[in-house]
Amino acid sequence: MKIRKKETEPKWATKILDNIRVLDLSRFQSGPICGMLLGDMGAEVIRIEETEGSADRRWGFLGSDGETLAYKIVGRNRKGITLNLRTAQGKRILRELVRWSDVVLHNYTPKSQLADILNYTRLRRINRGIIVAAISGFGQNGPDAELVSFDNIAQARSGNMLLAGFQGDPPTKTPVAYNDICSGFASAMGILLALYHRQKTGIGQSVDVSLFDIALFSGQCMGSLILYELYGKIHTHVGNRGFHSYMGCFKAKDDKWVVICGTTNAIWKRLAKAIGRKDMVDDPRFGVNDMARFNNSKLIDEVMNKWVSRRTSGEVVKILQEGRVPCSVVNTVEKLLHDRQVKAREMIVYRDYPGLGKIPLPGIPIKLSLTPGSISLPAPRLGEHNEEVYCGLLGFSRRKLDQLKTKGII
Repeated sequence: MKIRKKETEPKWATKILDNIRVLDLSRFQSGPICGMLLGDMGAEVIRIEETEGSADRRWGFLGSDGETLAYKIVGRNRKGITLNLRTAQGKRILRELVRWSDVVLHNYTPKSQLADILNYTRLRRINRGIIVAAISGFGQNGPDAELVSFDNIAQARSGNMLLAGFQGDPPTKTPVAYNDICSGFASAMGILLALYHRQKTGIGQSVDVSLFDIALFSGQCMGSLILYELYGKIHTHVGNRGFHSYMGCFKAKDDKWVVICGTTNAIWKRLAKAIGRKDMVDDPRFGVNDMARFNNSKLIDEVMNKWVSRRTSGEVVKILQEGRVPCSVVNTVEKLLHDRQVKAREMIVYRDYPGLGKIPLPGIPIKLSLTPGSISLPAPRLGEHNEEVYCGLLGFSRRKLDQLKTKGII
């Protein structure tokens, strides 16, 4: 069997990452999102999971096939194999896979048994150019590195749950797992940076991404800590308002909701003009800066609620967008499926999935003009590509494959 040699010169790619092989041992959201992004751009992503299947096949909302629907999304553009890493032979096979790969991706808690097997220091002895990307709750170092975590734990520890919700509410998490998603994107970026470094030096490195770091970074980009350090102010439960500027969500005459953003003096002037309240531009309670408007949000809300409630959502959006004021109707899921911008950007695409028929998947969010990505493979069934990978890549015979299966190695 022919094995692709890593020393060969990369060819011009129709997909920019089509000469890169990733061993993906991650599960749930953060790691799989990273693997999905790399797979979308052409990397050969090989998902390695336990012989009985990873836990992320059986959590959350389940499809008619008994597997989670979320897996169908983030598991796309991969090949899938099984491997028992708790056996000596399974570990030896992993080392062979590492020898012929570029990247290892996982999200195991530091110092756990599997994280130790996938340690960069250990794997670089096998492959000098290997890149090991590890996503965890709290990072690879520090007193709390070994704590277990999910997205909402990072939201809590970072203080971001006190920013969401309305006054009087308990700490509130966002339903979208932003820390998982952003950690996936950050890990993909880290891998690409490491690949670029390897191209110049021939040496791989480790990539360390933490959900807590991402949550903290996101919150502090809004300025919550610097606001406290400089002015002693702590913002909590800002609801639909901006963190330090004016915006809001209002009910229109047709019972639909509209979000309106009056951030910056320039936009505030355009908003005031559009609603026929130019007097509010020179009013010191509103016209000075964003903080003045934030502090007087309730007064502005009274004006905006009255103005919006007399118009349909379509009229509100038309008037304000023509006046170059950021605004939008709050979409529902069913409306989103028919949104003209979603269609134009191909951000919901339908693909066949065995046993389920055509299912909607999120499109590719990064648009490259010369080397665009694509969705070419559905999320793999358990062990679907065992023969292709073990026989085609490692040169195992069919007989050996059967023996490994009988022994519970694959």
